[in-house]
Amino acid sequence: MKGIIFDYGGTLDSRGVHWSWIILEGYRSAEIDLPLERFRQVYVEGERELARVRHILPGDTFADVMRKKIAIHRRVLAESGGPELTATQVEAIASHCYESARSCINEARPMLETLADRVPMMLVSNFYGNIDSVLRDFNIRHYFRGIIESAVVGVRKPNPTIFRLGVDVLEMNPADVLVVGDSMRKDIIPAQSLGCATAWVKGRGWTPDEDQATHPITLKSAAELLNLPQCLINFD
Repeated sequence: MKGIIFDYGGTLDSRGVHWSWIILEGYRSAEIDLPLERFRQVYVEGERELARVRHILPGDTFADVMRKKIAIHRRVLAESGGPELTATQVEAIASHCYESARSCINEARPMLETLADRVPMMLVSNFYGNIDSVLRDFNIRHYFRGIIESAVVGVRKPNPTIFRLGVDVLEMNPADVLVVGDSMRKDIIPAQSLGCATAWVKGRGWTPDEDQATHPITLKSAAELLNLPQCLINFD
């Protein structure tokens, strides 16, 4: 491979685990007993509001994102009969999520540093317009030649055009680029449609169908990218 495109959310910050599960862990750590189906409804409503209303600002860190996201959950729950979240619980859930992301980023950091010395890397992400601030807060922005962010370019995964933009910045043929992502539907399939090689960081997904899917190159975390056999991917 002559270049690499990374997804961000779920790939670098959660070992392939869909973020809904990590947020649910945060609820439980804050001693909030919310049934799974009710939580999923709240999570979806929250994501829809974030897509409609500009709550997230360009300078927001991931901690800011999580505080705003859980505050929306708090309002949705209050409007639909509870349970009511206290301000302390909102902060506890947000902190749990931030620390979980920070742990995963720190685990991936040696891999990013090693590969950044060998090949140019891009980040292509569905995000809220503040991914640059998130990467700088975690001190990994300098590893990437550039960022293609859905809220900025107006194209969202699974549209393969967003990956094409990343390939174009690298000034490479798709066949020379490896795409690393956590979603079969949003990362792997659209990248493959362009002719890119792919590696799937597979954790617990949003649906059982995705959990049951398979891929020839499957990683338990992005950090495992360095452990792939040279016969599969040679970064030299």
